[in-house]
Amino acid sequence: MFKNKTLLITGGTGSFGNAVLKRFLKSDIGEIRIFSRDEKKQDDMRRKLLNNKVKFFIGDVRDYNSVHNAMRGVDFVYHAAALKQVPSCEFFPLEAVKTNVIGAGNVVDAAVRNGVQRVVVLSTDKAVYPINAMGMSKAMMEKVMVAKSRNSSGTVLCGTRYGNVMASRGSVIPLFVSQIKEGKDITITDPNMTRFMMTLDDAVDLVLFAFENADSGDIFVQKAPAATIEVLAKALKRLYKADNPIKIIGTRHGEKLYESLVNREDMLKSEDMGGYYRIPADNRDLNYERYFSQGEEDISKVEDYHSHNTHRLDVEGTMKLLLKLDFIREEVGADFPELLPK
Repeated sequence: MFKNKTLLITGGTGSFGNAVLKRFLKSDIGEIRIFSRDEKKQDDMRRKLLNNKVKFFIGDVRDYNSVHNAMRGVDFVYHAAALKQVPSCEFFPLEAVKTNVIGAGNVVDAAVRNGVQRVVVLSTDKAVYPINAMGMSKAMMEKVMVAKSRNSSGTVLCGTRYGNVMASRGSVIPLFVSQIKEGKDITITDPNMTRFMMTLDDAVDLVLFAFENADSGDIFVQKAPAATIEVLAKALKRLYKADNPIKIIGTRHGEKLYESLVNREDMLKSEDMGGYYRIPADNRDLNYERYFSQGEEDISKVEDYHSHNTHRLDVEGTMKLLLKLDFIREEVGADFPELLPK
């Protein structure tokens, strides 16, 4: 599918972009374009890779022309550029709109105009029943993608929705590890708070699945296990043989007790594809007359797919998953050979 093709990754210097790049460099793809606004990160990546297959484009998804120029001759697009941190989006919600909503619209419009074959946009569980600006902007991004997919001619537009990606930038695992190493209290918000647990490799698998299986307007969700924040802290303490006390600090602004990957309305129409759910586009038109007189009885019988009702990991299961992370495996893996991935 990708032989001698060109892939553009927006936000390609971030943790998602790096993981996707690493996987595609092992394929027979012809060229990979990294599109981002941070020249320092691009220069670091260029020096590290020294790979002629990778080309670098400075630009901002907020600027349509810079996206359009980088998209010429591109076959596939993975759109990962975003403002992802909940607090920064809370304080600067218009910035989240400019990048996550308008920026995504620019990427999709440029892709359609340049005849790109397939576009995958990156979303998050926080877009489902959103309570913070980051989730709201990502929910709007999904709506923009679906709306534009109705008139995208030869370009397939689709999305992937992720839970917590372990050890990605700004996530809690690196924080807990640094607190353990520095002998500090491990600060957890609510012991019963659950989060989906996915590795970056899982995230890339989902991207590839979407590229290969999507119809325009689809959103794909990977089924994933979950763990409580307390279990995650205990698993890290055991891996690092630490005795740091756990300090409960309370739920922070904009946080939920659990995250949902699929709401019940989408669960009703979703297709179970084994390890994934496919959520087809809502292709209703503006004639809502029949929706005033006829509803959907089955919606009330369906449950969301969320981190409280998915497979729940215990401490040992969480340790096994944590040992899939390169930096944890390198630091403590030798002490737990029986838990290392085969």
